[in-house]
Amino acid sequence: MVPQRAAVPRGRHAPPLEVRLGVQRTRLFEAAAAAFARAGYADASAESIAREAGMSKATFYEHFANKEECILALFDWASAMVLRAMAEAAAAAGDDPGARLQAGINAFLEQVATHPDESQTLLVEIIGAGPRAAERRDAILVAFADTLYAEAERAREHGQGRGFASRQDAFAAIAGAAELASRQIRRGEPHDVRELEPVVERLITGLINRP
Repeated sequence: MVPQRAAVPRGRHAPPLEVRLGVQRTRLFEAAAAAFARAGYADASAESIAREAGMSKATFYEHFANKEECILALFDWASAMVLRAMAEAAAAAGDDPGARLQAGINAFLEQVATHPDESQTLLVEIIGAGPRAAERRDAILVAFADTLYAEAERAREHGQGRGFASRQDAFAAIAGAAELASRQIRRGEPHDVRELEPVVERLITGLINRP
């Protein structure tokens, strides 16, 4: 059943075109995430996504050339949402490197837990969406790893921790965390993805504070 969403006002009360298009695009992202999570990328269609969003297929094609373009745009949108949440959590934790790391991990897992459909696209469905999607996934993992590497270097400069031995070590930490979250989405182990927080923290701190 398609959820009922508030209609955008029309006529002289209608918002500007860019606002209306933004609302449509967000609804399509949410609908695509739900369709991909339910049916898988291979079996979802532009028609099913439009229906999920309560829109026409023509409206879908006003935003995306095809299903591949849709999942790539959705992937970028969901990735930015997670990165922003992690950055905000780290900033709110202050200057203590350990607190910043813990806050970032918590924010990542909280996003996965509270946005399960988007997380399934981000961590599972994107893998089967073709070579362009694989390149996009690699690029966002590098972006996450670069952020983590910078945090570790910041801590090292303040005499807390040794930092990563290389950027590849930071990438390994991020890839490991992503795979743990992906496995939880696919298999439901553990029951709540947030239970992985101490595991992810040990993984990252172990690579930072290597013997």
